[in-house]
Amino acid sequence: MSTLEKLSELESRRTTIVVKRNEEAKKAALAQGKLTARDRINALLDENSFVEIGAFMASRSTAFNMPEVDTPADGVVTGYGTVNGNPVYVYSQDSSVLGGAIGEMHAKKIVRVYEDALKLVHQL
Repeated sequence: MSTLEKLSELESRRTTIVVKRNEEAKKAALAQGKLTARDRINALLDENSFVEIGAFMASRSTAFNMPEVDTPADGVVTGYGTVNGNPVYVYSQDSSVLGGAIGEMHAKKIVRVYEDALKLVHQL
């Protein structure tokens, strides 16, 4: 498989996670009168400043038939962007994935955001 084919496959996977999954989450959130995890982040951050971290992560659990359950981004959207031009790290939990339950990879993504934010603070 060529590099171009691999990049195309990654972009297809990302689109499935971000676009298709967000449509499903949006329906669930709207039914509850809420915004989706990505919508909350986009409302907070400056326009087009969000860079997602860990979009391809999914649950590693094998208990309770978990391999059969789709857990896009393992139920938490993490990344960084800007608010009024100031750099920030953010995460937003997605209640449409396993009811918002926190698993191993979900927690690791949140920890990484905190660690990256601390590194940024020490650079300033």
